[in-house]
Amino acid sequence: MLMASYPIITLKPAADVHLRNRHHAIFRSAVDRPPACEDGAIVEVRSSKGDFLCFAHWNSKAYICGRAISFTEGDPLDALQNNIRQSVALRDPFFSREDTTAYRLINAEGDGIPGLIVDRYGSVLAVQFTTLGMDRMRDAVIAVLREACSPTGIYEKSGGSARKKEGLPEREGWIAGGGDTEVPVTERGMQFLISLSGSQKTGLFLDQREMRSLVRSLAKDRTVLDCCSYVGGFSLAALLGGAAAADAVDYDKAALETAQTHMAMNGVDLSRFATYPEDVFHFLRRSPKPRAYDFVILDPPAFAKRSADLEPAKKAYADLNRLGMQALPESGGLLLTCSCSYQMDTETFQTVVFTAARQAKRSVRILQRHRLAIDHPVNLFHPETEYLKSLLLWVA
Repeated sequence: MLMASYPIITLKPAADVHLRNRHHAIFRSAVDRPPACEDGAIVEVRSSKGDFLCFAHWNSKAYICGRAISFTEGDPLDALQNNIRQSVALRDPFFSREDTTAYRLINAEGDGIPGLIVDRYGSVLAVQFTTLGMDRMRDAVIAVLREACSPTGIYEKSGGSARKKEGLPEREGWIAGGGDTEVPVTERGMQFLISLSGSQKTGLFLDQREMRSLVRSLAKDRTVLDCCSYVGGFSLAALLGGAAAADAVDYDKAALETAQTHMAMNGVDLSRFATYPEDVFHFLRRSPKPRAYDFVILDPPAFAKRSADLEPAKKAYADLNRLGMQALPESGGLLLTCSCSYQMDTETFQTVVFTAARQAKRSVRILQRHRLAIDHPVNLFHPETEYLKSLLLWVA
């Protein structure tokens, strides 16, 4: 069977370097001759000299007007489906060896599949389509996921700023199967209750799995302050690791109620756990605090979602880290500080933490850096997929 022909777009001279380096984004300013096709279609991308570069999804209304889905000259639909199968197969040997039933199956550009995120929660898949092109391919994507994973249900949770930039409305609900939207899962023996509907990332930040394990290994006999705790993943890990006590601070009262549920599910003595539904900056400025802490965890939401946000974000991160350091005793304590703002690179984040240490007048040593979760691979050709940064610090 002959491969279908696709509309062609041609890039401007010298605008093809990033595609030759297998970066997935095609910016509107790089396009010399746009294709004659509807938005969401697959197009063939060529250099100014006519060389084949890739196949991509096209969206004339978006600043990133193209998303490369295949860098080979074969059928792009076959390439995309094979990439989905390979991404699923990559995870199997790792997660079949441990007591973990919640993990990411497809990590968008991290797996070379822009516009698609898929998480497994037990026998249920949660999918997110973030680009117009991938949204148009939803039936083909669902078909290959059902073939590769045999899920009992597939729940769509498509929303967020990326989808808005593509001109797409939010969409949520069952695509296949159905039933209860609350799903119990296990992470290395810890029990969580996932809420598929109406919550951030379904209630568990899978990309922090390795850091939760690190906290569990270090928490014995410590008193932990879990800032921006959401559903209490770090607090639970600390208490199961033998922490004397843990306090969770988050402005989301419903999330903290879920944290209490997680403690009960895991048999944690609730007298060792307290929640504070308030702004973390306000809590850290409080004096005296509810307890004396010797392990502080800072895992805030992204302060910089656009490049224009970077300067105010640096000030906010510095302020948060200064307050976190000041909450620790002068005899010394642990600080785990994180940033999920991809606009802030690792070097900048470390500089911000340095500024906080200087302002706090504390001696600070780096003990460890971020442990990448194996189901959130970083695409070497698309460095923006390395968004999450963490530093484990000794503060004296």
